[in-house]
Amino acid sequence: MAAINQPTPASLQEYLWNHEKASRNQNPLLLPPEKILRILRYGAIVGSVIQCHSSMDRTMDQARQYITDLENSGGSVASGTAILADTLIRPKGRFTRTWHAPVGGLWGCLILADTFLSKARTLLPLTLGISCCEAVRGLGVDDASVRWVNDVMVDGRKLAGFLVESFHSPHYGEGFHLLGFGININNSCFPAALTNSAVSLSQILGRPVNLHNFTLSFLAKMAWNIGLLCYEEEQELHQAYFSEEQKNHLLLEQWKNLSDTLGRRVLYGYDIQQKPLYEAIVTGIRADGAIVMRLKDGNEIIEHGGELQYL
Repeated sequence: MAAINQPTPASLQEYLWNHEKASRNQNPLLLPPEKILRILRYGAIVGSVIQCHSSMDRTMDQARQYITDLENSGGSVASGTAILADTLIRPKGRFTRTWHAPVGGLWGCLILADTFLSKARTLLPLTLGISCCEAVRGLGVDDASVRWVNDVMVDGRKLAGFLVESFHSPHYGEGFHLLGFGININNSCFPAALTNSAVSLSQILGRPVNLHNFTLSFLAKMAWNIGLLCYEEEQELHQAYFSEEQKNHLLLEQWKNLSDTLGRRVLYGYDIQQKPLYEAIVTGIRADGAIVMRLKDGNEIIEHGGELQYL
């Protein structure tokens, strides 16, 4: 059966250069046109190959198998390959949690070759939440926000979740980042356990959303934010270092613009559903994406991974 959602690399490139570029020329970062062009060229690998499926078990498993099969046949995977599915049979999130992924949502995985330096690598998960939040706000949902690390929330309910995993191919041992995404678009029926905690874009807007157009918007914004990560890495290699004292990382600045996490009282845990650890106040985010929190006794703590629940 043919997939319902079938964006192509050509349609994505057209959107990137005719729509995304125009929007970035009016961006709040106020970057000059030559820098915008450089960033977009860096990120244009996103969607270089797009696989569209009607159904599969899990896109991240498909990505691993795709990489393995290509290498076993003497080929190599194009960095930026996207794998999309109309519905997932056995989706899962962090800690093998079940993820509801029926027809109508945007479910997929982006494959990126691990060519990043360590500083950029730690910020990679932020690109997903930023890109989704930008795309959602572009449809008029101005109260969409990012909860650290990259959950996209609207009015206290989760609109989108993301998962980043590493993979080394068994044949050549090449490293890849698998960026999984699940965004509730036109799916409106959730399991009872998720009814009060999840929401879809169509429910928020009160109308159906063009899934094809949203997919192009999200992937184009991923191209921009991946490009931004590469651009900042280039600046570091040229010894124009970014730091909290000298110049803030542009990707972190956009995360701060979109997030409502700073200043919030939160419950923190590595697996917050099974083992919440402590309450704290979020006081900042470091240059490496780690979150800074103040405990009840006044001590400061820094966490590089885990989950938050707003209190």
